[in-house]
Amino acid sequence: MNTALLSGKSLAGLIKQRAQDEARALENDGLHPTLAVVVATDDESTHWYVRSIERAAERAGVGCRIIDLGHDATEQALASVLGDLSSEPSVNGIILQTPLPRGVRIDELVGMIAPEKDIDGANPLSLGRLAVGQPAFAPATARAVVEILDHYDIPVAGRNVVVVGRSAVVGKPLALLLLERDAAITVCHSKSGPLETYTRAADIVVVAAGRTGLLTGGHVSAKAVVIDVGTNVLADGSLVGDVDETSVRGVAAALTPVPGGVGSVTTALLLLHTAEAARAQSLAGRLPVG
Repeated sequence: MNTALLSGKSLAGLIKQRAQDEARALENDGLHPTLAVVVATDDESTHWYVRSIERAAERAGVGCRIIDLGHDATEQALASVLGDLSSEPSVNGIILQTPLPRGVRIDELVGMIAPEKDIDGANPLSLGRLAVGQPAFAPATARAVVEILDHYDIPVAGRNVVVVGRSAVVGKPLALLLLERDAAITVCHSKSGPLETYTRAADIVVVAAGRTGLLTGGHVSAKAVVIDVGTNVLADGSLVGDVDETSVRGVAAALTPVPGGVGSVTTALLLLHTAEAARAQSLAGRLPVG
């Protein structure tokens, strides 16, 4: 059978246009939406990703400040910067980019990001609000999965959805978002037993475990829509997902590619979230106008 490829590029373009439109509207009101990205690593792939956010932000008319504290930054230094950015009126969105220096406790730091500026859903308060249906920014990657399903008119309500991975960045928030859409959710992890026990019966499989080639054609049925959230860098510098694309192609009904799938939509959503945060902060009277 032919497996449909669910590219994220066209959807990312539409979302970036929405971000640009909102940024222009804010500019007309005397506001300039601005994203701050805090970095503390010498990992080149991370810096490449941050530069890609910066370029996309520039094209969308969203300000982007990169605060690079170096690979030896202390937890105290990071906490100080996050606290300052959270109280700075000219900054609307904050991302704490991983990885962080050894010994730095990310759980402590993300709690210092003001919830109204937490445009990637890192603060535990954001996850808690999602859990009880209150307004909050979902992690952009988790929302990107839902946006892709919507874009391709793939129904979720009443469908059997298996999420592989239970991280606070993707697995858990995605399960909450899909529950809101009335999906029947199963979350698998390293202690779940044979993966195919769950995935073979699934209508939709989302893989976000960070393991190259984890899901193969033998794990899915012909009806399955497979969303690959994985981003794994091989020794030659190429990027692959968690799905063995070669074996899944020709078996599953649809598959997102890596690269060009979820990742491109994630970046676009970070810009849209920043613009939305700026608008919300303006309406709440937290930004100077004019």
